[in-house]
Amino acid sequence: MDNITIIAVTSIITAGFTTGIGTMMPAIGEGRAVSKALDSIAQQPDAAPTITRTLFVGLAMIESTAIYCFVLSMILIFANPFWNHFLG
Repeated sequence: MDNITIIAVTSIITAGFTTGIGTMMPAIGEGRAVSKALDSIAQQPDAAPTITRTLFVGLAMIESTAIYCFVLSMILIFANPFWNHFLG
């Protein structure tokens, strides 16, 4: 197996794990955050605007983590810097 094939296989496997873990864990985190926020709103309805605002900021942060993992996996597949090292 030559170096190009090793880089390709490693990049594809790493991109798969990155996408898999990067989408699974934020989904679990978002589900837990929404669940806890709804529990809190049910216990204290007067604090609903504050809890909702904090929830949306937290969900945006969690979602940005998932997008970051997706972008990282796309870079590994389509713009891997190691390709140029061995091809050039």
